[in-house]
Amino acid sequence: MSVEEQIREQLVTGLAPAHLEVVNESHMHSVPPNSETHFRVVLVSDDFTGKRQVARHQQVYGLLAMQMQGPVHALALHTYSPSEWQAREQPAPASPDCRGGSKAESRGVQS
Repeated sequence: MSVEEQIREQLVTGLAPAHLEVVNESHMHSVPPNSETHFRVVLVSDDFTGKRQVARHQQVYGLLAMQMQGPVHALALHTYSPSEWQAREQPAPASPDCRGGSKAESRGVQS
């Protein structure tokens, strides 16, 4: 099972989302091809009603603890209650462009 599938399964089981997007954004970063290290998650759940963003993110990180210790390097979270999601007039924000470089670039090595 891919890391993306593991993330999806953990979130569906733990939060019964009304809406869920799990996007592997690893290709946007300085990682080998076919990596599963950077993800964007848009998650709408009744469990988030009345909770602050920090508590929501802690809940997600708790569900994904195993993935966060291993293959996942970065997780962009966009968490909403159903009413917040319904009130939005636009989709969740896009992830920013990667600002990091390869390890070779940081050491001043030219290709």
